[in-house]
Amino acid sequence: MTTTIKKEDIEKYIGHQAEPTPWHTVDQDQIDQFAECTLDRQFIHVDPEKAKDSPFGSTIAHGFLTLSMLSHFAESYSLVIEGIFMGVNSGFDKVRFLAPVKVGSRIRGHAKFLSIDEKSPGQYRIKAEVTVEIEGEDKPALIAEWISIQMVA
Repeated sequence: MTTTIKKEDIEKYIGHQAEPTPWHTVDQDQIDQFAECTLDRQFIHVDPEKAKDSPFGSTIAHGFLTLSMLSHFAESYSLVIEGIFMGVNSGFDKVRFLAPVKVGSRIRGHAKFLSIDEKSPGQYRIKAEVTVEIEGEDKPALIAEWISIQMVA
């Protein structure tokens, strides 16, 4: 759930670990749609029969599909500063793909807020360490340091 915070309380949220997001099942239709959108139709993603003979034993989600799910997961864990009128994605300091997401897997996001800094009047830079967990797996799918900017009136 999104949490609205007051400017004067920002310091309290540095180091804040948000509740994990709800689980999301990655199915073949989602993988296929992502392949079409990105024109990345490598067999490991879109050919279930051929992928059976791969080291993964099935198709896997594109790493960038998993990364793109951060936008969806952020709806559940975001901190928003009171008075926000716009938020923008600023990029990543680090992204590491650690384990493949096999078709039919359930994933969810975990976020820890590393910093919240007012870079210019009314513009707050938020850095969060986001981990995408794969249900039943020891290794996460990815870990990223995601940076966003909130414009606050």
